[in-house]
Amino acid sequence: MMKIRCLIVDDEILAQNILEEFIGRIDDLELIGKCNNGIEALNFLNQNEVDLVFLDIQMPLMTGTALLEALKSAPKTIFTTAYSNFALEGFELDAIDYLLKPFAFERFVKAVEKFKRLRQEPVVQPSTSSQNDKEDFLYLKENKVIIKTFLKDIIFVESAKNYVKVITKEREIVVYTTITAMMEKLNFKNFKRIHRSFIINTDFIKTFTAAYIELDEYKIPIGRNYKQEVMDEFGITL
Repeated sequence: MMKIRCLIVDDEILAQNILEEFIGRIDDLELIGKCNNGIEALNFLNQNEVDLVFLDIQMPLMTGTALLEALKSAPKTIFTTAYSNFALEGFELDAIDYLLKPFAFERFVKAVEKFKRLRQEPVVQPSTSSQNDKEDFLYLKENKVIIKTFLKDIIFVESAKNYVKVITKEREIVVYTTITAMMEKLNFKNFKRIHRSFIINTDFIKTFTAAYIELDEYKIPIGRNYKQEVMDEFGITL
């Protein structure tokens, strides 16, 4: 059985010890590192493969949210914090769950099980036809309904806490997954991630500036960490 490689990032030693104990109680979790702040974690994540991060928010040198924003491809994250007012910001960064200190082992297990479901459940299934074929489609699962969705109809995908919203020409489909997992499934040439919360279908681009891209009637912001990559992709300097 493959172990889930975990990293603890917290400036409080007591909080680190509690998380280490909780991780040790679950057979398929493996603690591979502990960091005291975001800077240490950034260096660790750039040198090690991590599946799941237990991340505090309020820390010296670099906050937990700043850490995730600095990473182009962040691992799955469960926030652990004493401050409930950061919950919305945490979920906007694709956090799997938000554990409010002090939390019980049972609540910890619930968050880990949510990670396992997101990791294992096949959210979309590509067709067997060529990726260049405009009739390619995905099966998207909304609640208990499987929806056949043609790639050419998807305008953009937006992160919404533990879900993503897939916006098509006809409807909005809410899928229980993260935007990072969705991008892995939407591995097609005309889909581009331009923001931590948005994937766009470049076929729908009408105009764009250094700040946003216009798709039909939608204006999608270009994230600071994605701006240079977007400009390079289209060979344009603004």
